[in-house]
Amino acid sequence: MKRKRFRAISVFSGAMGLDIGLEETGEFETLAAVEVSPVFCETIRRNRDAGRTARRRLRVYEGDIRSLDPLEIMRDLGLKPGDLDLLVGGPPCQSFSTSGKRGTVQDPRGTLIWDFLRFVRAFQPRYFLMENVRGLLSAAIKHRPIRERPERGGLPLLPEEEPGSVVRLFASDLKAMDGSPYHVDIFEVNAVNYGAPQLRERVLFIGNRFNRVTEFPTPTHGDGEGLLPFRTLGDAIKNLREEKPVLLDFSPRKKTFLSLIPPGGNWRSLPPKLQKESMGKAYVAKGGRSGWWRRLSFDLPSPTILTLPNHASTSLCHPEEVRVLSLPECAIVQEC
Repeated sequence: MKRKRFRAISVFSGAMGLDIGLEETGEFETLAAVEVSPVFCETIRRNRDAGRTARRRLRVYEGDIRSLDPLEIMRDLGLKPGDLDLLVGGPPCQSFSTSGKRGTVQDPRGTLIWDFLRFVRAFQPRYFLMENVRGLLSAAIKHRPIRERPERGGLPLLPEEEPGSVVRLFASDLKAMDGSPYHVDIFEVNAVNYGAPQLRERVLFIGNRFNRVTEFPTPTHGDGEGLLPFRTLGDAIKNLREEKPVLLDFSPRKKTFLSLIPPGGNWRSLPPKLQKESMGKAYVAKGGRSGWWRRLSFDLPSPTILTLPNHASTSLCHPEEVRVLSLPECAIVQEC
């Protein structure tokens, strides 16, 4: 007999990358997906109708999660509180990323982790899995710019300005929730340590109602004894041949500078005069410059694939050609 799968509901589903990964373990089926973007919702429907999801009757709830009532979704799916095995989702991460403006919860997107908590409160799932960028762990409720911090002569940080205050408030609200208390384990992970050909750091919150400690799998790839070697960009795409690659390419100006960068290099490979000319104010910035005029190497894992790989400061230039990585190349690196 076919083994029954655990029932999951996905929120902040995107194109269901996280959910398909769970389904490919053979242990889960996604009953429903909650997503605000019409394009992503259409992607989910097409994949469902093509049989690429475990459940052919997967429901898609298209809309802003802040306006959706989880109790209505439960009734629609014929579920009661406590019936669901897993609630899974990756709330928007832009406001917590250390590479952005870091508005944290001052940015409306940063408050959406509490909408995830609202769904946990309603569904009371046996387990939940929330994924986000590693910067969430150090995020403050109110972000104090570095130039205004005590080490730069500023006033002492207020409690809401302390690093980690967002996660502490989230944990406090979870603990105060009615019903079964949740034990939560938090893991910092890098996909490259588990065989992905890219560096991709994330944080996973795994909660359960059974007071069980989650044992996270040990890395399979790395430099240590008994580990497989890291997979590289070359392992992923070197043999790919495309007649007409789909590109969100660099401008001619950007290509002028990138043509001077060797594989594995970045802005530091340019002569000092061109460094200053090409980077402007970023040249004197502290930190966060490794992506400027970056050309990738077939011999190393790829950096994290970004939404816009053609920016000067987040360049994902092909190792051998003066162009951005193509759409299929980015997909293969992400193992799509």
